[in-house]
Amino acid sequence: MAQLPIKRAIERVPGGMMIVPLLLGAVIATFLPGMPKFFGSFTNALFTGALPILAVFYVCMGSSIDIKATPYLLKKGGALFAAKVGTAIVVGFVLGHFLGEMPVSSGLFAGMSTLAVVAAMNDTNGGLYMALMGQYGKSEDVGAYTIMSLESGPFLTMVTLGVAGLSAFPWQTLIGSVLPLAAGMLLGNLDREMRAFLGRAVPVMIPFFALALGASLDLHKVWQAGLLGIGLGIAVVIVTGIPLYLTDRLTGGTGVAGVAAANTAGNGAAVPALIAAANPVYAEAAKSATLLVAACVVVTAIVSPILTAAVAKRVATRTEARDSTVGATR
Repeated sequence: MAQLPIKRAIERVPGGMMIVPLLLGAVIATFLPGMPKFFGSFTNALFTGALPILAVFYVCMGSSIDIKATPYLLKKGGALFAAKVGTAIVVGFVLGHFLGEMPVSSGLFAGMSTLAVVAAMNDTNGGLYMALMGQYGKSEDVGAYTIMSLESGPFLTMVTLGVAGLSAFPWQTLIGSVLPLAAGMLLGNLDREMRAFLGRAVPVMIPFFALALGASLDLHKVWQAGLLGIGLGIAVVIVTGIPLYLTDRLTGGTGVAGVAAANTAGNGAAVPALIAAANPVYAEAAKSATLLVAACVVVTAIVSPILTAAVAKRVATRTEARDSTVGATR
C-alpha cells in the first residue's frame, strides 16, 4: 500500500503539530458543531478532553527537566528565563492597567487582551531555540533550555496576571497548576528510565490537546485573529528580543541565544483555556487569545530564525574582523 507523507507535510508548517490539529478542530467546531456529541463516547471525549491531556503532557514535560544543571546552564538559562518572564510581567502590568481582564470589544484590535499578550510572551519555543543554538551557538547554550522549560504551563501566566493587578487565583489553583510539572521533574530526576519513558510521550500528546482546543474555537474569527496574530508575533520578537539580547550579552554571550529565545511555544496556545478553567473571569478573553497565540506561534517561528541568523552572521563578521586585526598586529 502506498504511503502518504502526512507527518512530513504537517511538520513543514511552523509549529505544525500544534497548528494543523488546532485548525482541524476549529473547522469541525464551525461547520459540524454537533458531531462530537452525536457520536459521543470516546469521540466526544477526544474533542472535549484538552485539560486531562494537558495534565499528562505537563507531567511528561517535567520529567525531561534535569535539576542537576551545571552552573553555566543555571546562569545562562536562569538569566534568559528571568528576562523573558520579567518582560511579560512589565507588559502585563501596563496592559492590565488599560484593558483589565476583558478583551478589546471593537475596532482594529478587537479580541486583543492582556491574557493573549502575556501567554504569547511567557513561553519559549524549546524545539526552535535548541535547533537555532545547535546551528549558531554552542552545546552549553542548547542546554540552557533545561531551565527555560520551567516557563511551560499556566503557572507563570497566572502569577504575571496577579502581579499586574488583575483578578488573582487562589493559592490552591496556583500550586495545582505547577504540581503536574513538579511531579514529572521528581520522577525524571529520581529515575533516568522514567525520564526516557515519559519524555517520549511529550510530542505525541501535542496534536491531541491541540485538536480538543481547536474544537472550542469559531473559525469566523480566524481572519481577524490572523491579522492581529501577525502583529502580536512581531511584537513578541521585538519586545522580548531586545531585553533577551541584552541579558545574553551581559552574561557573557554574543546575544544570539537571547534572540533565539524571542518566540512563542506551540503549547502556549493551550494556556488561555487553562487560565479560563481556573478563573472564569478570563473566559471571554480566552476565546480570542487561543487563536491569537496560535497565530503568534507561526509568526515567531518564521521571524525568530531569520533574526537569529542575521545576528549570528553579524557576530561572526565582527569576530573575524577582530581576529584579523589581532593577527596583523603580531
